[in-house]
Amino acid sequence: MKVLLTSFKFKYIFTCIFITFIISCLISIAPISIEECKCNNIDKIDLHEQNVNRVASKHHKHHLAILVPFRDRFEELLMFAPHMKKFLDKQDIDYHIFILNQIDRYRFNRASLINVGFLEIKQDFDYIAMHDIDLLPMNDELQYFYPENGPLHISSPELHPRYHYPTFIGGILLINRKHFLQVNGMSNKYWGWGLEDDEFYVRLKEAGLNITRPPNLLTGIQGTFKHNHNRNHRKRDMVKCFNQREVTRKRDRQTGLHNVSYKIENSINATIASTPMTILNISLMCDEFITPWCQCDTNNVTKDKKTNDKKIKR
Repeated sequence: MKVLLTSFKFKYIFTCIFITFIISCLISIAPISIEECKCNNIDKIDLHEQNVNRVASKHHKHHLAILVPFRDRFEELLMFAPHMKKFLDKQDIDYHIFILNQIDRYRFNRASLINVGFLEIKQDFDYIAMHDIDLLPMNDELQYFYPENGPLHISSPELHPRYHYPTFIGGILLINRKHFLQVNGMSNKYWGWGLEDDEFYVRLKEAGLNITRPPNLLTGIQGTFKHNHNRNHRKRDMVKCFNQREVTRKRDRQTGLHNVSYKIENSINATIASTPMTILNISLMCDEFITPWCQCDTNNVTKDKKTNDKKIKR
């Protein structure tokens, strides 16, 4: 009896194993059910990836190049770099800082440096911030988002620590690639300090572009920006020579983005206080027939009159 019982159990176990094997084989050759399972999984993965990409594109659809005209301002750069990284990282925008370092023998030309910077980055960035190195934004409501409908003047005259006339657009101005090309960039005639942004204002107005400014900021002149410029330590180059005063009070229809003359001596990727940036060492060229005041000597200097008139004649 025990022998029969043992034999029955053995046959039963063998039969179960055989049936399990047959079922496994049938499942393995059932392509329809397997494919349906795979397709469902793929659909779920694709939808997840599309959602991730949609969120990423919302914040990083546009690429900002911060163009900083520069010469012998290393102390300000050490303050500027970490401050701007901390300030802009809060806004979750895609940006990169470019230091436009003028290394030629001519007088400083802020507008030409901005033209050069734009030409060098325009393929990869769709808007720029024309940014003074000594002006640091302090109010988090100053947003560096893409200015689609026209230039955005961040440092408006109601907020700038020093300049308060209505047509002032210096300090920090955001403009998209299309609009900067539309007005042919900035004038290349402004060697030395001042007036290049006032001429640019006329270009924008003639092109019918509307300039907007940050609304409803309560921090005012004292608390919106930190201005690091020391007039005693760094005196502005306000010398006027030859016919410079006469020419630079008029709208420039000769020069701009299309004919800025320069050479990039080299490009350096650098990091200051964990802030990545690119330094472009730029040599500007001067046509002394058009702008002889790119260099001044004592024989050709004229005494500059103080004036409150900031308007450029059209």
